[in-house]
Amino acid sequence: MILLEEKPSNGYQLIQELTERSNDTWRPSPGSIYPVLQQLEDEGLVEASTSGTGRTYALSDSGRQLVNDQREQLGRPWENTDGGANVSARELMGTGRQVMLAARQVLIAGSEAQVAKATTILSDARRALYSILAEGDDA
Repeated sequence: MILLEEKPSNGYQLIQELTERSNDTWRPSPGSIYPVLQQLEDEGLVEASTSGTGRTYALSDSGRQLVNDQREQLGRPWENTDGGANVSARELMGTGRQVMLAARQVLIAGSEAQVAKATTILSDARRALYSILAEGDDA
């Protein structure tokens, strides 16, 4: 709701803005943004207008009043998304995104054998990541 106080936006714009403001540590999915927007609309806190093929959401008078009354409790959620993440955390997430892009390329351009090999590599990587957590900090 805080972002809608600044300017009316559609769901995609909200996702982009949250991603940017969180320095790419939080990228909400459409499956999380649109139900929230629908709930806020049902509660009369936002008003939707149809523009082109999508809907743009703006705070209603009730929504503006709620933001003013609860500004401190609402905070700036994009600032709390990394839980104090440091450079290492951002690097890990960036590398994860790069791996997913590479996997997508293999899926698009690779043969069945290459896709199968990539699937095995990613499965092994997933298991290895979980084993890091299982080891604890002492290892």
